[in-house]
Amino acid sequence: MSDAAAVTVAVLDDLRLESDELDLLVAGLGAGGWAGPTPAEGWTVAHQIAHLNWTDEVALIAVTEPDGFAAEVDRALAAPKSFVDRAAAERVALLSPEALLAQWRQDRTRLHQALRDAPAGARFPWYGPPMSVASMATARLMETWAHGQDVADALGVARKPTARLRHVARIGVRARDYAYFVRGEQPPGEPFRVELEGPGGEVTGYGPEDAAQRVTGPLLDFCLLVTQRAHRDDLALEAVGADAGHWLDIAQAFAGPAGPGRSPKGDR
Repeated sequence: MSDAAAVTVAVLDDLRLESDELDLLVAGLGAGGWAGPTPAEGWTVAHQIAHLNWTDEVALIAVTEPDGFAAEVDRALAAPKSFVDRAAAERVALLSPEALLAQWRQDRTRLHQALRDAPAGARFPWYGPPMSVASMATARLMETWAHGQDVADALGVARKPTARLRHVARIGVRARDYAYFVRGEQPPGEPFRVELEGPGGEVTGYGPEDAAQRVTGPLLDFCLLVTQRAHRDDLALEAVGADAGHWLDIAQAFAGPAGPGRSPKGDR
C-alpha cells in the first residue's frame, strides 16, 4: 500500500469512529432530548443530525453520480443564505427521531463504502474545488466532529479529545487564506507556523519552523476555534505577530460565508 493510500484508509477509519461516537450520544435520547436546543441558533439536536445526514447524502451524490451534483450546486446558488438551514428543517419536519437516526446510519455507511471503493486518484465535485477521497473524508470528519460538539454541549457532555482532531486542525490550517478571501481581505504573503499540543502531549507542527508569525496552543482549542465552536477569548491559543493574531479572529475550517461564531462565555 502506498503512503497516500495508507493516509486515505486512516482518515476513513477515523471518520467511522467519529460518526460512531456521535451516534452513541444520540442513540438513547428520548423525544425531549432530540428536541433540545443546541448552541446553533434555531437548531435542535435533531437539526444537527439532519444536517449531517443531508450532507452525507449530497456527498454520496458527488462520489457516485458526479454529473448529477450540478443540480445540488444550483440549489445552493439559488438560496445561498438559507439552503443549509432549509435542508435540515425539512428533514426534521418529515422524519421522527428514530427514522432520522436510521437514515443517518444508512446513508453514512453508504458514503463510507463509496469512498473506500473509489479508484485511486479520483476527484469529486463539491461546492468549492473538487475533492479527493481523503479530502472528502476529512471534510466529513470535521463536520461530524463540529456538529457533534454542538450536540455534546446541548447535552452537557464533556467529550474526551482524541488524535482524530489532527484532521480538523489540518483543514483549519489549509483554509487560512480562504478565511481572508471569504471576507474580502487579502491574505498575508508569508506562511505561518502553527504548533498544537495533542491530548497525549504530542506536538504537531504546520508551516516553516522559522516563520515570524506563529500560533501555538492545545489541539482541541484550535479545532474549536476554526469550527467556530468557541470564542478566541475562551481558548488557550497564543499568536505571535499581528497577522497571526488577526487570523485567529477570522479563522474558519468550513466552506461558505463567514459565520457569526460564538460569543465569549462572559457575554452569554
